[in-house]
Amino acid sequence: MLGHISYISAIVLLVALVPPDRLGAAQNTLIVIGFLGAWRYSWALINFSRAIYFRRFAYPRRKALAHQRYAERARAAHAYFLTTSYKIEPDITIPVYSSVFRAAAHSAGGATIVASVVDGADERLVRQVFSAMRQDMSGVKLVIDRIPGTGKRDALAKAFGLIARECPTHDDVVIVVDGDSCVPVDIVAQTAPFFTDSKVGALTTDEAVDIPKAGLFRDWFGMRFDQRQVMMCSMGVSNRVLTLTGRMSVFRASLATHPEFIQLVKHDHIDHWRLGRVNFLTGDDKSTWYWLLSHGWEMAYLPDVRSVSMETQPLPTFWSSAITLMVRWFGNMLRTNGRALDLPRRTIGTFVWWSILDQNLSIWTTLAGPLSVAAAAVFFDPIVIPAYIAWVMFTRYMFCIAIGLFRGRAFPITYPFLLYFGQLVGAAVKSYVFFRLDRQKWTRQSAGRGPRTRLSLGQTLRAYGSVYLHLIALGWLSLAVLYLTGVA
Repeated sequence: MLGHISYISAIVLLVALVPPDRLGAAQNTLIVIGFLGAWRYSWALINFSRAIYFRRFAYPRRKALAHQRYAERARAAHAYFLTTSYKIEPDITIPVYSSVFRAAAHSAGGATIVASVVDGADERLVRQVFSAMRQDMSGVKLVIDRIPGTGKRDALAKAFGLIARECPTHDDVVIVVDGDSCVPVDIVAQTAPFFTDSKVGALTTDEAVDIPKAGLFRDWFGMRFDQRQVMMCSMGVSNRVLTLTGRMSVFRASLATHPEFIQLVKHDHIDHWRLGRVNFLTGDDKSTWYWLLSHGWEMAYLPDVRSVSMETQPLPTFWSSAITLMVRWFGNMLRTNGRALDLPRRTIGTFVWWSILDQNLSIWTTLAGPLSVAAAAVFFDPIVIPAYIAWVMFTRYMFCIAIGLFRGRAFPITYPFLLYFGQLVGAAVKSYVFFRLDRQKWTRQSAGRGPRTRLSLGQTLRAYGSVYLHLIALGWLSLAVLYLTGVA
């Protein structure tokens, strides 16, 4: 409570420092910020309203109908679990695979587990965990797929191929689980009924995070997952989410084993006008999402089913870890958004189409606010700075209250700061990645196009071209801000 009281006191103090008559010179700046704020907050209000409607009305009806249809079915779905592990610590691997084995044992229609591992030590550990399970595992088949460490896409493609050999039916499900995510014991019973809807091709669920060490990294992940719950519930109204999370998603088995689906997972790419062919290294969850979206399949969201991600901070500092993860996440998003926007709007739905477009537009609208304040402070009156800081602190605090009420729990005082960090720094990272879609790297793996490799002449020219276009875009944005704020 002391932190919240201090935070609110700081807002009051900043407001008291700003004489209203001194803001007249920066009137245009206030109009720009007000316009951008009205746009962003109205969009947030729309998503909050849709999320509440989905959580309280639409989803309970869909769930009841799905479970009713499933109860009338003569045969329970067989569940295929696909897990991938690459150099993950044993204290994470053991609880992850234990959760998968427990869930498989509780699958009424039986289960097959395909565990894709690289190291022999991982294979031995998985087998030991399986043999030590206390549940009746007679209805569970374990397949260990030992592969070379050539990347997650190769691992997934081969594992999907192994599942295809089992000849799953249209009513069976494939549960893709990352090597650091635990699934609920009733995951099959909770998710399989939704595939009684012939239009549903896949679904994803709520997420929680397990980070033992307290600090900014844990709070940041918690806040991101709280934001995710709101946005996913909003998209749930349309029954088409914006991503099929790689940590844990469920697919209709006949689609996950389709040759075109497997081929796209293994060899996805875009042809860029300047960068040429960009083969995707990361972002397999975006590839599966795009394939289903382009083929007209719906993708459901289950807000009351939750997987638990066991995250570790990849680098020593919060700043470096957050930037590294955002570069990967936003790169995956931006590489796929362009081709998703090219899909017919009637295929994906107007709201989904606009949500994808907004992810791109928000890069520049987020950066425009601080730029307009900086211009006003330099050319008119520095008093706009404390006024803007107070506005940012107040609006982000209110946003965190709304997220907390939606989640039904209090939030730490770090959330408003981390929210603005994610928005502002995230927009800057997006703008960087937007012009460098060929830059990819896994967090744990060394595979990728990193700065240590010697670049060819063509790669060097493309790198300079990326810098040039990025600077041009920021320059035009700055000129637009200067014009709108009345400086130019």
